[in-house]
Amino acid sequence: MEKYIPKIIGSLINFLSYFSSHFAAKLAIDLFSIPRKGKIKNEEVSFLNSAHQDTIRFDNIPIKTYHWQGDKETILLVHGWESNTFRWKALIQLLKTKNYNIVALDAPAHGASGGKFFNALLYAECINNVAQKFDIQTIIGHSVGGMSAIFFQHKYQLKHIKKLILLGAPADFIGIFDRYEIIMGYNNRVSKALKAYILKHYNHLPEYFSPANFSKEITAKGLIIHDKKDRIIPYKDGLKFKQNYTNSTFIATKGYGHGLKSEEVYQYIIEFLND
Repeated sequence: MEKYIPKIIGSLINFLSYFSSHFAAKLAIDLFSIPRKGKIKNEEVSFLNSAHQDTIRFDNIPIKTYHWQGDKETILLVHGWESNTFRWKALIQLLKTKNYNIVALDAPAHGASGGKFFNALLYAECINNVAQKFDIQTIIGHSVGGMSAIFFQHKYQLKHIKKLILLGAPADFIGIFDRYEIIMGYNNRVSKALKAYILKHYNHLPEYFSPANFSKEITAKGLIIHDKKDRIIPYKDGLKFKQNYTNSTFIATKGYGHGLKSEEVYQYIIEFLND
């Protein structure tokens, strides 16, 4: 039954679009922007409490940060959709043995951060606040965290950001948006209204927000890792970054899926950091 719920909700929004396409689009955007999970579980608290924790605010949203102190360069870890800082546990433990200064944040409406809604542009602004507060040199972003890191650096071009590592990152927002519309089964009225809504509120159509295209204007050294069997963000997205992100290295893996949680991936990251 659960697998039919998106289509049922999509049908209801389709029906509402015949009365008000704008209202239908607003409902669809809200649905797209509210994570269903990603809050901290009881078994994750102990590890997260090993960090120094603080809260910053953006647009009156409290954003939780975590800091494991080290003497080497400062690395910011940026998780993806419906996740939180705990997803980095294995990598954090490895980076600690190398004495890196490690910072992580929970995205809006995720983990211990506040807010109800999430989108990559909002996340990018939160990343900017954290990057400036901690004088970040390297950002490691997973999935939409990688997308948001590109949005952030493309907009702000902070000179102290020297390296970007993208793990299973989406190359285009329109791809995510199209897949959402297919899952929900939205009709053409809702689809057109969604694009009009984004244009009105963000001054551009969805296709403008392309991390792969934005990466052309980023000088920080990049590492892109994408799994050939990624079922969430297609492998072709990684290839778009390979084509566009000039100052980057591309690594294709096979068998680690979208999560890319493996010793092999972590060793690629360590080698890149040491380069």
